[in-house]
Amino acid sequence: MKPIFKIILCFFLSITVAKASNIKGHVYDKKTGEALVGASVRLENTDKVTMTGLDGSFEFKKVKAGLAVLKVSYVTYQTFTRQLNVLDEDNPSIQIYLSDANGNDLNEVVIGAKHDGASERTARKLEQKAMQVTNVVSGRAMEISPDLTVANVVQRVSGVSIERSSNGGGQYAILRGMDKRYNYTLVNGIKIASSDDKFRYVPLDVFPTELLQRLEVYKSLTPNMEGDAVGGVINMVMKDAPAKLEINANLAGGYNQMLLDRKFLSFDPGALNAKSPYEINRKNYNAKSGDFSNGAVDYKAKQPAPNVVGGLSIGQRFLDNRLGVIIAGSYQNNYTATNSTFYNSTVAGTDAVSRITSQDYRQYSEQQKRYGLHGKIDYTLNKNNKLALVNSYVNLTSIQTRDVLNTNFSNADYNPGAGNAQLTYQTRSRLAEQQIYNTTLQGEHKLFNEKLKINWSGVYSSAKNDVPEETSVTLNGLRTNFLDQRTTASKSTRRWSRNTDEDKAGYLDLTYSAAIAGLKVDFTAGGLYRDKQRSSFYNNYVFEPSAPKSLYGVDFNNYTEINWDIQNPKGAVANSLTYNASEKTTAGYGMFNVKIEDLEVVGGVRVEHTNQGYDLLFPAGESKPKGSQVYTDVLPSLNLKYGLTAQQNLRASYFRSLNRPGFYEIVPSKVVYEEYTERGNPDLKRAIADNFDLRYEFFPNSSDQLLIGGFYKNIQDPIEYTIQADTRGDLYYSAGNFGNAKNYGLELDYVKFISKFGFKANYTYTHSRITTSKTSRIRNSAGDLETISVEQTRPLYGQAAHIANLSLLYKDTQNGWDAQLAGSYTGDRINTVSQFVDNDLWQKGFIQMDASVEKKFKNKISVFIKAGNLLNTPTTLFIKGVNAVNAGLPDQKDGKNETLIRKDYYEQTYLLGLRYKL
Repeated sequence: MKPIFKIILCFFLSITVAKASNIKGHVYDKKTGEALVGASVRLENTDKVTMTGLDGSFEFKKVKAGLAVLKVSYVTYQTFTRQLNVLDEDNPSIQIYLSDANGNDLNEVVIGAKHDGASERTARKLEQKAMQVTNVVSGRAMEISPDLTVANVVQRVSGVSIERSSNGGGQYAILRGMDKRYNYTLVNGIKIASSDDKFRYVPLDVFPTELLQRLEVYKSLTPNMEGDAVGGVINMVMKDAPAKLEINANLAGGYNQMLLDRKFLSFDPGALNAKSPYEINRKNYNAKSGDFSNGAVDYKAKQPAPNVVGGLSIGQRFLDNRLGVIIAGSYQNNYTATNSTFYNSTVAGTDAVSRITSQDYRQYSEQQKRYGLHGKIDYTLNKNNKLALVNSYVNLTSIQTRDVLNTNFSNADYNPGAGNAQLTYQTRSRLAEQQIYNTTLQGEHKLFNEKLKINWSGVYSSAKNDVPEETSVTLNGLRTNFLDQRTTASKSTRRWSRNTDEDKAGYLDLTYSAAIAGLKVDFTAGGLYRDKQRSSFYNNYVFEPSAPKSLYGVDFNNYTEINWDIQNPKGAVANSLTYNASEKTTAGYGMFNVKIEDLEVVGGVRVEHTNQGYDLLFPAGESKPKGSQVYTDVLPSLNLKYGLTAQQNLRASYFRSLNRPGFYEIVPSKVVYEEYTERGNPDLKRAIADNFDLRYEFFPNSSDQLLIGGFYKNIQDPIEYTIQADTRGDLYYSAGNFGNAKNYGLELDYVKFISKFGFKANYTYTHSRITTSKTSRIRNSAGDLETISVEQTRPLYGQAAHIANLSLLYKDTQNGWDAQLAGSYTGDRINTVSQFVDNDLWQKGFIQMDASVEKKFKNKISVFIKAGNLLNTPTTLFIKGVNAVNAGLPDQKDGKNETLIRKDYYEQTYLLGLRYKL
């Protein structure tokens, strides 16, 4: 009986298998051949429906044999219907090509109302069609990534690393091993003012990703681009009006893990005085104790509220698509914390490596409020004339408290075995507000049957960095038998610093298309004029306790009860950090663009004239209280792109560029910081660079890509910061020009998607060399200490030899899942250049790991989670080498040829939110 049953069972199973099989296929754009992600694929008269994956693929399993109707639909494409004869055996893969409903495509790389300028498809097409060496991060990629600011997003781009702020977040971009000073930032192709308190480069952590449509990184220049970029250019393309009503809203809350482990130390920023007593009461006023805020030193340890992140954008086109309107806003209120250990050191005698003198244990508590607002109105008068008005405003307010415990290793009281040491306590409160505003009126016009095109822009941009009443209080202390205690008040300071940056600029571009020898040639000429005005204000008051012997816990219990005597009642406003400066830039260029079969050529020359100057408002014996630099640069460039096939390009480019000094760098200022003194250099010259690029590109479809490239840069008079010594032997940090430098490297960029899975990977190797003079001390024949100069070769400041990114992606369109695990590696790089041989501070290589997950529901609502710094990666600074004097000190490990100088921990951050998209 059993054998008969088995035979019957196998018979029925064979019928079932014979009558069902799988259907597989891909969906592409008919004109571009690009894979379409998220297209709806349905078998009519069944319950089988699916969405195409990241590579445009779809699959139906266990489909009954016989006739079936396959229906494919996708927004803005014509619906596709085909009758299939489903075979008993495996069916051949089906290739489906959808036609654009309006007959348009992206071959011209025109991002109009219909096409989604924030899509991955657009990003890949822009990279393929651009004449510069370009990388693009789409708005959609930013939306589902773990990153909230542009600074953190840009680190995912090949060849880009970031410089962190004290809270662990990204702040500045380093492109191809070139420090942040060698790059510039654009908003919609327009250079903006900088809110940085010293330099011309723009802090990227000011900008929330919520306002962006995409992020573009240019690594080569064409003549119509400003020439002051050696590393590259970062262009933030803001959101544009969509064809139909679109609403995107999100709200999220989260927490920093460290603030679950310790309290948040805060003060009342509203109690600070916006202006110093000098500004309020003017010259010759003698400040009194009552002129200063007590709220600045009234510290409270508390558990902070959760982090809050929110955004809203609304946009639509009206009047038969002639009028486009969009407004987007973003708000972020984040509480962060940092635990830091810092070792103060000095090079003494003939030491080869610095000896450590003391240890600072620092706790940072920081609240960051980030606001952003973007609005754009564009109106098409007719097919030949278009106007647009773009406004953007961003604001980053940082409220930071830093609490420091200093242990003195050099004092005779230091006895770690007995638990005795001399201590110093210092608490600093700081409110820093950065804001950038930009408004641009633009016009596009076509004349003479579109043979002549005119583009113009009028720009006003302003920025401010304001730090009112930065306050520090220092107390003496003792460690006795392992018990730490505050003893007496030591000193206090109140500091006001502020700078403003204002740009007024005009741009004009004229393009004439002509037929020459059967070829279409575009001739473009144009230029710009910019008037930049910068002002800087600085004032500082120094205090000593009225009763130096008053004891903590007896005569006072908190900082608000200390009575202080002002040592400089008129303040220190009469210093070289209070100045006005200006920079007038005039530029003109000529450029041609021609395509000869599969070869496209863009070349030309740009001329930039710079008139930069400063005026100290309170000169105090400086040799150059007023100064200026006037120079003209001729900057040729040539970009070649050869289409090997429809999906493959070979690029080659050359461009000459420059790097201008910042105002702060040429003003003969002197400012004393906690770890060093910094001075300006009025003789600092601009740097000039010759840049070469070669890249192979393969775009097999709209989502995948393979980019392999190399670059070489020869830099004349590179600007580097080094620690130097004056004639009296006093050390200071200053910028200087150092001969020539070379920088070259290799970039690999690979993106691949298979159904629901994908990965994005890139790797950059960079090698740079610069030779500078450094100081060494020896004993001469008489036994006396003598300082000699030694030439030493090292990498450029900020350049890491190895940078890599790897993102693992999962996308299930049918069930609404998006997930990403993103890792970023940055190798060892110089953080601070020392005056002394072999004493540069290096930042240890690190891996940053972040993750995000989003789940969409049918009611247009989605839930998302973002997690940052999963590995709790610290920032570690060290010197390559050891000094026997440091043996046995905390954290200085035996057998390791490194001297630890600093280690900062930030722990993980978590965010949970809701998103609504219409």
